[in-house]
Amino acid sequence: MTRKNNELRKIEIITDYTPYAEGSCLIKFGNTTVLCNATVETRVPPFLRGTGTGWVTAEYGMLPRSTHERMNRKKSAESGRTQEIQRLIGRSLRSVVDFEKMGENQVRIDCDVIQADGGTRTASITGAWVALMLVQKYMLKNAIVSKEFIVDNLSAISCGVVDGKCVLDLDYEQDSSAEVDANFVLTQSGNIVEIQTTAEKYSFAPEKFNELFSLARKGCEEIIQIQKQALKYAIE
Repeated sequence: MTRKNNELRKIEIITDYTPYAEGSCLIKFGNTTVLCNATVETRVPPFLRGTGTGWVTAEYGMLPRSTHERMNRKKSAESGRTQEIQRLIGRSLRSVVDFEKMGENQVRIDCDVIQADGGTRTASITGAWVALMLVQKYMLKNAIVSKEFIVDNLSAISCGVVDGKCVLDLDYEQDSSAEVDANFVLTQSGNIVEIQTTAEKYSFAPEKFNELFSLARKGCEEIIQIQKQALKYAIE
């Protein structure tokens, strides 16, 4: 069945996917699959020591056969793309955290792409927020923190212009032929965290951007409901 241009791929979120991480989920956007594991550390980076505030950071990687052809396993320096994506994930998560309520604790989230078919960074952000919510539950239960520190819901989605038409949630085939490529990170309250929009083949009119933004808001609203449903029984 052909997906409509304003329709998300099938999204599945499995919480508590790994037994050892303080918070985890497996998230699927169509054929894109990402494992998100969150770890609590009762220490913070040197620049935050003695401040009484916490920190959230992220790492991102792709397994060798997550793509159509084998990628080399990263054994030393990370690629520029990897660094850019994990910084985006970290920035996005930090935008919805009250660090004073965390105390001097750090949450580190690992996003590992098992299978890539477009939208790995937006799936990682969406799954990482779910893992962070599960970490908050763990920290409250174990008296590591006394208050909830996540202040808003967070989701992300890709959009693009393909054959002159605006499309939501691009898969690899659509992304590789898109004239315009965009990633949106938005909160439930309606605030913008980050927008990355690039003309891949030619410049585009502001009206086209507004259409992409409207699609992204629709998609993120739907994703947040999926996140909430996945967390419903895990948080109770």
